Amino acid sequence: MSKEMINVEAERPMATDTDKSKTINSGNAVFTKTEGGFIGMELDGKKYDRVKVIRLFPFTDPDKYMSVRDVMDGDKEIGIIEDIKELPEETVKILLEQQELYYFTPVITKVISIKDEYGYAYFDVETDKGRCKFTINMGADAVSKLSDTRLLITDVDGNRFEIANVLDFTVKEQRKLDLFL
Repeated sequence: MSKEMINVEAERPMATDTDKSKTINSGNAVFTKTEGGFIGMELDGKKYDRVKVIRLFPFTDPDKYMSVRDVMDGDKEIGIIEDIKELPEETVKILLEQQELYYFTPVITKVISIKDEYGYAYFDVETDKGRCKFTINMGADAVSKLSDTRLLITDVDGNRFEIANVLDFTVKEQRKLDLFL
């Protein structure tokens, strides 16, 4: 009996030996950017009008093991890119542009306030993209500890915010974050 392997970083369970994911590389696939800014792909002669690429290890190895999914077929996985650096430069540029939008994660640089009311935490912070206010559900898994000092926070709308190193904050800011450490 095989055990199901789960990767906490991935957006789906890791492949098991019964899964048949196709390896996508420069020899069998061509990626294009559509006029609307989406990504299309031709794989072994089959055309996919719109695909999205999801990092399976977005924090530890962002350029390796990317799942290519058919948006027009309910995000069904088409295959895996093992290493984006092995693709042509223009393809890498197209895919990284999409990744930047999909994984937009402002880094919190200052905690102005955190209020805890009725099971929600209301954040007022400075980020590398500017000042921001957001809300998280305290009962959900809104705060993920990526290491002893690194946090990933997901708000009620699904937006992600990163705290790269809690030790970089003042003692007063760290006390505000104690609830999540």
